[in-house]
Amino acid sequence: MDETPTTLDEIAGKIVNTIHPEKIIIFGSPAYSEPTEKSDIGILVIMETAKREIERIVVVNKLIREHRKKIDFNILVKTPAEVKHRLEICDPVISETISIGKVLARRKITHKTTKPLIT
Repeated sequence: MDETPTTLDEIAGKIVNTIHPEKIIIFGSPAYSEPTEKSDIGILVIMETAKREIERIVVVNKLIREHRKKIDFNILVKTPAEVKHRLEICDPVISETISIGKVLARRKITHKTTKPLIT
C-alpha cells in the first residue's frame, strides 16, 4: 500500500471539490498504524445534507470508483447532527474516529456559508 498517501490525497481532493464536506477523516490501520495489503481504508465524511445516508454513500462511492479496484474502503457519510448523536450514545467507531482518526480535509470557516452540493 505504498501509494496510499497519494491515493488518499486524490480521494480527499475529489470529495472536497465535489461535495464540499465539513470534514474528511480516515480511520482504521491506515490512520493508526502501518497498513498491510489486506487493510481497508475507513473514510468518514461529515457534511450537512438532507439526503439519506445510503444516497450520500453512493455519491462518495462514485467519486472514488477508480480507487476501489485496488483498495477496499469502508465509507461512512454522516451529518454533524448524526455524528453528535453517535458520540452521545458512545458509538465506538465514531468515537475512535473522531478521537484518533487522521483528518484529511477540513472546511475553512468563513463568514460566507458554502452551500453543499448534495441537498
